[in-house]
Amino acid sequence: MAFARIGLRLAQLPANGKNLLILAGDGLMLPFCAFGATALGPDSLVEAQGRGLLVYVLAGLLTIAVLAVAGLYRSVVRYIDQRTVVRTTLALGGVVGGLYVVSEWFKIGSLPSALVIYWFVAFAYLLASRLIARTLLQYGLHRPGKPRRKTMIYGAGNAGVQLAQAMKFSVEYQPGCFVDDNIALRRRVVAGLRVYSPEQMEVAIERHEIEQIVVAIPSAAVSVRRALIERFAGLGLPVKMLPGLVELVDGHASVSDIRDIDVSDLLGRDPVPPDPGLFARNLHGKVVLVTGAGGSIGSELCRQIVSQRPRKLVLLDHSEFALYTIEQELGHIRGGCEIAAVLGSVVDEDLLIRVMQTHGVETAYHAAAYKHVPIVEANARQGVVNNVFGTLAMVRAARRCELGSFVLISTDKAVRPTNVMGASKRIAELIVQAAAERSSGTVFSMVRFGNVLGSSGSVVPLFKRQIQAGGPVTITHPDIIRYFMLIPEAAQLVIQAGAMARGGEVFVLDMGEPVRIADLARSMIRLSGLTERTLDQPEGDIALEFVGLRPGEKLYEELLIGDHTAPSSHPRVMCAHERRIDPPLLDKMIASLHTACDQNDGDAVLRLVRNLVPEFRSPEEVNSLIAPRPAVAFGNSL
Repeated sequence: MAFARIGLRLAQLPANGKNLLILAGDGLMLPFCAFGATALGPDSLVEAQGRGLLVYVLAGLLTIAVLAVAGLYRSVVRYIDQRTVVRTTLALGGVVGGLYVVSEWFKIGSLPSALVIYWFVAFAYLLASRLIARTLLQYGLHRPGKPRRKTMIYGAGNAGVQLAQAMKFSVEYQPGCFVDDNIALRRRVVAGLRVYSPEQMEVAIERHEIEQIVVAIPSAAVSVRRALIERFAGLGLPVKMLPGLVELVDGHASVSDIRDIDVSDLLGRDPVPPDPGLFARNLHGKVVLVTGAGGSIGSELCRQIVSQRPRKLVLLDHSEFALYTIEQELGHIRGGCEIAAVLGSVVDEDLLIRVMQTHGVETAYHAAAYKHVPIVEANARQGVVNNVFGTLAMVRAARRCELGSFVLISTDKAVRPTNVMGASKRIAELIVQAAAERSSGTVFSMVRFGNVLGSSGSVVPLFKRQIQAGGPVTITHPDIIRYFMLIPEAAQLVIQAGAMARGGEVFVLDMGEPVRIADLARSMIRLSGLTERTLDQPEGDIALEFVGLRPGEKLYEELLIGDHTAPSSHPRVMCAHERRIDPPLLDKMIASLHTACDQNDGDAVLRLVRNLVPEFRSPEEVNSLIAPRPAVAFGNSL
């Protein structure tokens, strides 16, 4: 308890107070070290006393000055590492060398032998005093009555060791042991902790009373981290992660870096680095327009675009708050790129033409769309106006202003749609296809992909909130399956696909394997250290509740209407060849749809949408006909 009280008082001192205390201790003890070294050398105790106090004080002050120059007094005591020890060693070597020169100059015969002893004595004092101070601080920082969570660290490399050392001073975590695949580390002690093999995890958990696991392998590929997470899921403990090397900006791991398992750790893929030439082709040095710039995909497109140093980036969004948010964010990362924020709707063709002409837009990414299926289903006319006629206005403006490239961001829900949102996006594709046939200058193309992790409509944030609230986790149907992709990967692929376009292509992104949503929810529950409540396990923590399919929702999303696809120059981008409508006929059908929307005739709107998209069916019909597709059954393996 006495140690804890002393340590607490030390911990409560301000940084300057701690430094003054250390300097005072060194100023008192280093002269004694010099005196002791002289007495232990060739000189006797009496001769050492006869040299006078001033000699030893000067030796101590010289040592403090050199140590200060070496940066020892800038080091945080609780985080002393090998670099601090090396700096101390070299600094003392400089002191000894300086004193040796002085002894030779003044012909002090016995002093050189004492200097060697002084190096060892001073080094022992400096190291011991810092270790004692670190131990006292460690005692002082542990709050009585608030137990720390005993933690198993997977990975005994540099990041794991740094994390373990940081945990020793944490009020939340207590390092218990390491687990590592490296055979050479088995049964060894690293940073004061025992290292176990993966096969001994359950033994280690019981022996050290482990309460959580932290994966500390920041250099591991996504697939490796996902395999580790799957291995831990059956242990019934919360699993946390250290971020990757890119996120660890300074390369040092600390307790504050620990984060919860994110669904991207489960579903993310090892990235394919973008082709630099392809990535920059339509961006570098150009004026780029992004519609829906404040949305999930639009904002990520903006971040990726800014990294390619365009001359100007024009942001268009009808949400003032979303536009303000992305403009403020880009202001910190834009480099030399000019940012122009435009508040308005893509349905306003005059505004679009004015924006494109005023800013000299060369490349456009059209990401603005209403995309929430149930909301658009209940507001069909507005969904059609925004998604269909917004795209039509963009296409007309792009042709009139002679843009070099136009890319429509589409969705897998446009394939054999069962809802107005999907059907409206398919009509948008038809409009862009027709524009490509007519255009002699602008290169029109489309990029189609499925759900992105972390978007405003994603189930993942909803599941997280429901788990934190104690459940239940609500799922529409036990067999519902979806494709998932990380937003940054999707944005990079969209940019590269647009750069490959020659006109009229429907690019389809490789979304990987589809995932059963119920299995995803179960995995998130287990990785939170909780259990599912079922009839067989009524004492479980979180229940799953199936609430039924929403209006317009189908069980299995698809990416292709037909079977005609061709590879592209990118391994994760395919090119689909699908049905088109002759442009003059499409003009007449779109005009009729426009009239129905103007007259607010809901029945006519739906009838004309079905004429344009004959594969548009009711969700009940499609769900009964589509056979269940295989999904990533990671819920069984976790």
